[in-house]
Amino acid sequence: MTRLLLTVPEAAEALAISRSKLYRLISAGAVTSLRIDGSRRIPVSALTDYITRLATKEEAA
Repeated sequence: MTRLLLTVPEAAEALAISRSKLYRLISAGAVTSLRIDGSRRIPVSALTDYITRLATKEEAA
């Protein structure tokens, strides 16, 4: 079964950025996250949405 939610370290690794950078993106609302019983999880779809927005912004520039 494919995982739908990633931990912050897993999501940061998938984006090839640091954990602290990912936390800043979450705080800024650029990446959506969920809290489940005190644990922060990142939907895989939130990562693909973020990448799509970045790519669209780059193409427009």
